[in-house]
Amino acid sequence: MQPTIDLEDLGFDSGAHILVQRALRSLSPGGKLAVQGRDPALRLHLAAWCRQHGHRIEFIDAESMGQTAAVITRGQVEADRWSGARRAGGPRPEEMLDQAPATWGLAARGALVEEGGPDSGFDLDTKVAVWSDLAPRLYAQAAAAQWDPATAIGWKTGDALQPDIEAAVVQVMTYLVENEQAALAVPARFLGRIHPHYREVVQFLAVQVADEARHMEVFARRAGLNGQLPGTSTVGGRASLATLLAEPDFALASFLLSVLGEGTFLNLLSFLEAHGPDTVTREVTRLARQDETRHVAFAMGHLEFQLGLQAELHDRMRAAVERRYEALRNTAGLSDDVFDSLVILSAGSWEPAAITRGYAAVARLEREMAEGRERRLVRLGFPSSEASTLSALHTRNFM
Repeated sequence: MQPTIDLEDLGFDSGAHILVQRALRSLSPGGKLAVQGRDPALRLHLAAWCRQHGHRIEFIDAESMGQTAAVITRGQVEADRWSGARRAGGPRPEEMLDQAPATWGLAARGALVEEGGPDSGFDLDTKVAVWSDLAPRLYAQAAAAQWDPATAIGWKTGDALQPDIEAAVVQVMTYLVENEQAALAVPARFLGRIHPHYREVVQFLAVQVADEARHMEVFARRAGLNGQLPGTSTVGGRASLATLLAEPDFALASFLLSVLGEGTFLNLLSFLEAHGPDTVTREVTRLARQDETRHVAFAMGHLEFQLGLQAELHDRMRAAVERRYEALRNTAGLSDDVFDSLVILSAGSWEPAAITRGYAAVARLEREMAEGRERRLVRLGFPSSEASTLSALHTRNFM
């Protein structure tokens, strides 16, 4: 029996096509559907819609009481349109494909994707290039752990510090802002290159960028909390950060920034949390350290995933460290202003014995940074002796 739908007073300008399309979907090409309705423009709109979608229509001339009646024969064109369509993997991470076709563009993972379409321009389009099995969990953690600089920190409870101590805090905060600006720029450069088929990675990096933006805000706000201008910025420090921006490879950029640089910064932030002379300094570094821990975890997971599929990545990682070392070997490294400020903050007073203790504390910090880098390099498969050598080649600017 030929199916029939009655559109009643519903017109195509109010959604009648949805009902017609639903009814035709149940028919094979060549199947017939009777349509009737009372909308004054139905005849005109129905004919135009059928032409657009490749269906044949025959109107029944006998019209009564302002009603239009027609029979639609489903065309082959509409069926052919989806004959080459394929699912974009499945919605779950374990159902993603090893490579996402360029013509999928921004299609949601798991969607039925019509064949054809323009090249999306996402050149990081393989699972091996971007994936980490930790990405879904770390993204969920990151989304849940976002904090508001305006409310998470007691800005009005800032402790009054001696001018020289305040200046040391300002200098360190200035240095942190500079480094966090680089830490934001690096993942931001890759966000638009990663195929959205691997959306959990895109989502995590987007939150990482937001984390760094928040760190820049709170470090800059602490620097100016008591009315002082920012401290100094050296050529050597900026040159060190410029080498991170120059790395075009996603894996190597993650390695240099997050495994070596931000990994080293975890020690620095813990140091400042322990030795910060005021509550606000301790709070901003504590909160930033929590975020940075996730960034390091993602990069480690990403590199471990890649190394499981391409052992030659070790050679590229080694070359990246050596290349960066050569580019920076004639620079001054860590600013004396920053180093001295760290000594002052850890000393706690101007007594010679206190300065001695402060200097020793910073030296101990540098050893802990080196040991942390070595542990992460060993975890990534480098022999212990080589890990020590590569750690020693890391920039003296910490990041």
